[in-house]
Amino acid sequence: MKSPVLILTALLAANLHLSAQAQTVQDLNIRSLAATCANCHGTNGKAQDGSAVVSLAGMPKDYIVAQMAAFKNGTRSATVMHQLAKGYSDAQIEQIAGYFAAQKK
Repeated sequence: MKSPVLILTALLAANLHLSAQAQTVQDLNIRSLAATCANCHGTNGKAQDGSAVVSLAGMPKDYIVAQMAAFKNGTRSATVMHQLAKGYSDAQIEQIAGYFAAQKK
C-alpha cells in the first residue's frame, strides 16, 4: 500500500502540471490571436521601419482597445481594420491589446 504522503505528493504534482499546461494553452491562444496582426503590423507588433502602418508593440493596452472599438463601431475610418475588428470579440481584443502592450517597442 502506498503512503498517503506519496499519493498526496503525486496529486499535487499532477495539479501543478495541469495548471502550468493550462496557462501555456491560454498563452498560445493569445499569441495566435496576436499573430493575425503580423501581416500588416509586423511580427510581435513591430512594423518595419518606414512603414505607413503603425507598430503595436509597447502601445498602451487601453489605447489599443479604444482604437479597435472605434474601428469595430465605424467611428474611425480605415481600409480594412473596420472589417477585421468586427471579427474579434471584446474579450479577444482585450487579450490582443494586452499582448502587444507587453511587447518591447
